[in-house]
Amino acid sequence: MYPFGTPTVFPAQNFDPVKDAHDLRKAMKGFGTDEDALINIICRRSNEQRQEIQRQYKTHFGKDLIEDIKSETSGNFEKLLVGLLRPIVDFYCAEMNDAMAGIGTDEDVLIEILCTLSNVEIHTIKNQYLRLYGAHLESELKSETSGNFKRLLVSLCTAARDESGQIDPVAAQADARELLKAGELRVGTDESMFNMILCQRNYQQLRLIFQEYEKMTGHTLEKAIRKEFSGDIMEGLVAIYKCVTHKTEYFAARLHKSMAGIGTNDKQLIRVVITRSEIDLADIKAQFERMYGKSLKSWIKGDTSGHYKHALYALVGEQRSS
Repeated sequence: MYPFGTPTVFPAQNFDPVKDAHDLRKAMKGFGTDEDALINIICRRSNEQRQEIQRQYKTHFGKDLIEDIKSETSGNFEKLLVGLLRPIVDFYCAEMNDAMAGIGTDEDVLIEILCTLSNVEIHTIKNQYLRLYGAHLESELKSETSGNFKRLLVSLCTAARDESGQIDPVAAQADARELLKAGELRVGTDESMFNMILCQRNYQQLRLIFQEYEKMTGHTLEKAIRKEFSGDIMEGLVAIYKCVTHKTEYFAARLHKSMAGIGTNDKQLIRVVITRSEIDLADIKAQFERMYGKSLKSWIKGDTSGHYKHALYALVGEQRSS
């Protein structure tokens, strides 16, 4: 039923958006807020169902649900709920826009989004970005990044990857040889060849190319990329490599990175949980435990608190322990 992975958030059975809208209103009316009610409804519905609840909320109460949530909650709990209530495409657009706004650019976010989505998802985001922000995503990327990394993002942004799923072993060998010649076998690196092959070939074909590369060199292409490149372009190419070979590993590492060390990158934690919860977060959760020896829940417990923590538990498919 879920060919691409196992979600942690499923559409609610016997969904009643009118009842949900009334229950949310009741949770926020009068003195104090019933946060548990907000969590039980908003975190246990699909994005599509949340859109329907918002329409009913507006119809019945003449109020905007997101505005009400903003006035009744605060901090990361508020950011999480507001993110969940946005249509998922709008959420992606806002994350990209935030990553490029102000001083400096959060390249990690651009990589995480553009390197992991399909053509149709990227096209949808581009169209919506223009509607929401009155600017072309591609030109924004061009003005916010530079050099090899800019060329990589622009290639990904054109969303012209072959998605036929057809494989050609002979072409895979030829591409593996080209990558070897463009990288390890020459002084300096011809990044355009890496860019072209990694952004255009379909995922099944790339797996073959990576296998051929390992046969020829005795090590992975990831190792070669880490040796030949540095900085954002390296991170971007490695992200594509990881998404082709083991997408859940890539996202498990993103979750780990958001909580490792001192402090928590809550924006990153919230983004990965929201964007993967209806796709493959159960697989990512299992992978996280394999990679780090402790459960995702225990990391969330150690890094977050209060209603925010309980909302995250609900989204990652865990029961409240305390």
